Amino acid sequence: MSPEEYKNISASIPTDPGVYKYFDTENNLIYVGKAKNLRKRVTSYFIKTFTSYKTYELVQRISRIEFTIVNSEQDAFLLENSLIKQFQPRFNINLKDDKSYPYIVIKNEPFSRVFLTRKKIDDGSEYLGPYTSVGKVRELLTFIKQTIQLRTCSLNLTEKNIERGKFKVCLEYHLGNCKGPCEALQTKEDYNEGLKQLKNLLKGKLSPVILHFKNEMKEYVENMAFEKAEIVRQKIEFIENYQSKSVIVTPKLGDVDVFSVVKENDAAYVNYLMVQNGTIVQTKTLKVETHLEETIEEILTFSIAQFRVNFSSQAKEILVPFTIDYPETDVSVTIPKGGDKKKLLDLSEINVNYFIEDLKQKERLKLQEKNSDKTRILEQLQKDLQLPLLPVQIECFDNSNFQGSFPVSAMVCFRNGEPSKKDYRHFNIKTVEGINDFASMKETVFRRYKRLLEEEKPFPQLIIIDGGKGQLNAASEALQELNATGKTSIIGLAKNEEEIFYPGDKDSLKLPYSSDSLKLIRRIRDEVHRFGINFHRKKRSKGTFKNELEEIRGIGKNTAELLLKKFKSVNNIKQKKEEELSEVIGKAKAKIVNSYFNKDR
Repeated sequence: MSPEEYKNISASIPTDPGVYKYFDTENNLIYVGKAKNLRKRVTSYFIKTFTSYKTYELVQRISRIEFTIVNSEQDAFLLENSLIKQFQPRFNINLKDDKSYPYIVIKNEPFSRVFLTRKKIDDGSEYLGPYTSVGKVRELLTFIKQTIQLRTCSLNLTEKNIERGKFKVCLEYHLGNCKGPCEALQTKEDYNEGLKQLKNLLKGKLSPVILHFKNEMKEYVENMAFEKAEIVRQKIEFIENYQSKSVIVTPKLGDVDVFSVVKENDAAYVNYLMVQNGTIVQTKTLKVETHLEETIEEILTFSIAQFRVNFSSQAKEILVPFTIDYPETDVSVTIPKGGDKKKLLDLSEINVNYFIEDLKQKERLKLQEKNSDKTRILEQLQKDLQLPLLPVQIECFDNSNFQGSFPVSAMVCFRNGEPSKKDYRHFNIKTVEGINDFASMKETVFRRYKRLLEEEKPFPQLIIIDGGKGQLNAASEALQELNATGKTSIIGLAKNEEEIFYPGDKDSLKLPYSSDSLKLIRRIRDEVHRFGINFHRKKRSKGTFKNELEEIRGIGKNTAELLLKKFKSVNNIKQKKEEELSEVIGKAKAKIVNSYFNKDR
């Protein structure tokens, strides 16, 4: 959308707070933004000079603008984040997180089961989480099983089924892991009290759970049930040991969310610590991709909203390293300068920097492994071909022509086992008349290495000639004429059998079909074919080549194509009798063609 086109619609955009949406010509949503004043914000895209190519590209793609008016800036902020999460527009900030997180679900059913799931179903069940680690969820479920007696079976424990006596207690009851609600040995009230303590445990509220079990133990002691009291005492001890292992800052902190951010080029990294009742219960660091000229404050604000939605945070306080404009009015933003809150922020920054360094280290290891693998293949190629030097630079030549006419040649270069496209070259054959593969190859190789000698540039360690002995000998003659025979190694690759020839040798070398050495040679050969054919097609499409048949007076392009399609090449057409030509193009034109090619006979 141009500024002139925008002027025609600008007056229709309201000045209220809201969300604006940009669509492209294919009606794809490409950007969502929020604004205190919609018209002012949208207009800014069409009047400012862009320092970012990405922003310029966004504006060029805008075809249609939609907007939604809301009551406040906070509503705009929440709607913007919801739309970004739902549609993931191309030019918006993208929180790089493709994982499906595990939850602990309390099923909406009589005597609710508690188990791990990755799917949230809208069936009235209660979902606790999400959690960043499946291992953490399994650990929590084990902890719950050892402290709270809940059923694990999938029986339909309706009142009627229990009254009819349809079920019998299982091994879990006899092991003390379940109180037997299936035989009415446990009331719903008692079971729900267990669920209440489970929720306290999962929210990090261990003190109420310990108090509950201490009261229960006291009752057992008063009733002289000392064995049951001992079981409860062991549960209390288990919870206290678990509590000591948790990362506790101070219970006085309550529930807070802690965020830190580091920006590097077009990416940012955000760490999130979820603190509940003074205990760090979740920690997550993610990479954030930026597409426009977003500030670090905008990136952090966006990320906070996304993290809080994803992890269902109810915390009313956020700790951040610098001032941000966070629109949720019921949430306070704190920039801690000291004490436990500052320690939490420092811990978050340690985590985000560790995450970045870990990513870089993994990239370095991948690069080292890749380079190591390439070196191993080149060393194997050197061994298989008995080359004096490691073939760090390999150049490969191939000839190409169209139906026996218009020869060209191509050369590709591989460095360290990978294509070096800046070193690719193509050649128009200048000194060879007609189609002569050997002479064309000699001319190409001579011109390539004559230039390297003149420019005093190093030769490749290996030259591959795509062709048999004839092409290889022609290339070798070119090197001999340049006195460059000892500067490199040269081999020929037969087109059909993938046999390798050396200059002067009668016998060929056949590498194992699946060997890494042959795979690399095959890859180089395929690349020179592709490069040569593309060059030839471009020249033909530009009309660079003019068919010899078209030079015959009275013979047009269509007639020439008919002849070439039937007889494949100009040389074949020259050998045909007038009667054979007339079957394709008629007697009159056949006579013209035959006379042209036989005028000197």
